[in-house]
Amino acid sequence: MLNLNLFPKSLTSTNWRLRPGYLSEGGSNFESVHILLGRFLADRYSTDPLSERSLLEENPIFEWGKGKPLEKVISSQEDFDFLMKHPRLFRHAITIIEPWEHVGYNPTGEHVRASINVAYIAQKIADCDSIMFPLWSSGLLDPDLIIPIISSSLAVIVEGGDPSVRDASSFAGSNCSLAELHQFVEALLLSRSPTSAPAIFICLGHQLAAQAHTHLLQQAVQQVCSLTALPRDSQGRALKALQKVCQHIADIGDSLVVQKKNGHIIAQSWQDPEFAVGPNEFKEVGDRQLLHYHSPDAETSNIPQELITAHEVTADEFEGVIDTSIEYEHELNIAMFHSDEVNEEAILFANWAYRLLHDAIIPYRHILAGSSLAWLMQLPYAIEILCSTAHDDEILTECAATCINYKDFESKVIRRSFTCQFHPELLADLRVVGHRQPPSYAQLKTDDGARLFARLLYAGMQE
Repeated sequence: MLNLNLFPKSLTSTNWRLRPGYLSEGGSNFESVHILLGRFLADRYSTDPLSERSLLEENPIFEWGKGKPLEKVISSQEDFDFLMKHPRLFRHAITIIEPWEHVGYNPTGEHVRASINVAYIAQKIADCDSIMFPLWSSGLLDPDLIIPIISSSLAVIVEGGDPSVRDASSFAGSNCSLAELHQFVEALLLSRSPTSAPAIFICLGHQLAAQAHTHLLQQAVQQVCSLTALPRDSQGRALKALQKVCQHIADIGDSLVVQKKNGHIIAQSWQDPEFAVGPNEFKEVGDRQLLHYHSPDAETSNIPQELITAHEVTADEFEGVIDTSIEYEHELNIAMFHSDEVNEEAILFANWAYRLLHDAIIPYRHILAGSSLAWLMQLPYAIEILCSTAHDDEILTECAATCINYKDFESKVIRRSFTCQFHPELLADLRVVGHRQPPSYAQLKTDDGARLFARLLYAGMQE
């Protein structure tokens, strides 16, 4: 049971800084944040271009709601109303979504509120403010209201959490249930547009996104197959083409088995509750080296060749940042903190199904645009698995990160969001700022996780 008294209420919104930035003399904005992220990534040795002022000066324990620069906590409808009246605040900041009060306990027994490190890194390297939505304590505000606001920020970070997405009861005591988190993540996935912020889903967020892909595809198949006609589809060609594709997706989904390397079957089909996320063979805690993802062999796995081929085409077509970062940095060691994992089969399936749907929509998009199926055009175009991790030289987490690609039907422009099972915001000791000596700019410059987190922000802001 959560003890909501452990964390103090945030400062009243009247005490918030109304000018973005904490370290910069002239404040911060989109351009300054983007430039400073680029400067940080340019090398591993340049000096800090920002003021040497301590981020803990007004908030010595560096806790949300206890002082600047962590004062912007949306704890109530009143806080959110104030935020809506000051668009400059959210347009020049990142939004952090907390599904739970912490992501687990580190080896010293401390609960790890990893969102604090996200805010620290963003402020330290780019003077980028953060706005916190602690859903576990505030509850889920109306997604129709909050999604457009947070999608107008620089980026949306969906943090991890200690409960299991495989067990709704593990969220007991939270003011935001697992079902409500699913509702929120599905809406966020559908919100990516030419004018929206990229999303970065971390650990629990990564797993929630995987479950959302499956559920969104199930909704699409069910709705398409249940229709008897579409307005302005006079000859029924559009609906017939979509229903054929959706039936194929359903047939493959119904027969796709999720199986571990030890032969243990996790799910018999895409209708199984553990199709997207299952238990990992071992709990991963601490540093892991990120490895290039390698496609499975259709002859020795249960995965159809068409799913494998579709993913290989996606990997060849797009640049996923994390996979290319492995090349840039030669070796990436990132903090892991999980016992569940996203199933490789589910992501290969989602990538294949999204691509099929997108291609089937293209000739008939003008018909769908004015129909009840218009929402299908907000679905991702493709998903790429970017990397894996190993244990004792054996691949343990096949799907350690993904790049979610969205392709505009008219301009063909690609936009991306990212998911990762690991925690790029945590250093090797798995401690948060406030419980450990705050890392310097120089230390962050040489930390693989901080660099990767900055690279995801930097790349996403360009789209």
